[in-house]
Amino acid sequence: MPTIPWMPGTAKDTTEPAGQPLVMASRLELRSLLGVPKFFLLSLVIFQQVRSSPGLLGASLKAEPLKRTFWTLSAWRDQEALNTFNKTDPHAKSVRGLRPGMKGSVFVFWNTEREQLPISWDEAQHRLAEQAEREAQST
Repeated sequence: MPTIPWMPGTAKDTTEPAGQPLVMASRLELRSLLGVPKFFLLSLVIFQQVRSSPGLLGASLKAEPLKRTFWTLSAWRDQEALNTFNKTDPHAKSVRGLRPGMKGSVFVFWNTEREQLPISWDEAQHRLAEQAEREAQST
């Protein structure tokens, strides 16, 4: 299972967070194995974009290609930094293009102390599982 370990952002962003950093974790599942190569290549392109995005504190990517599942984990200075990244290409364009091939996605957000970074994959996957359960109960 390929994993890109936690890497700090590379943007020359000297803005100190006003509050606690925002952590975002996601589990992205594809409908078919046929979509895996395209998704995997785009995820590497987007990971480079993430790392150079202003306000990024760190990020990691985990792939389980044979299970058609990809995981992301990132920490941001604040919600505004994450929102700006989400609206910027190639991420924004890729999301629109990949959406038809997605089986399901789960996202979870929480605040943490800067000293708690990097967040472990165990914690992220635990929070994602809890979020998926909450979403399943609400439908």
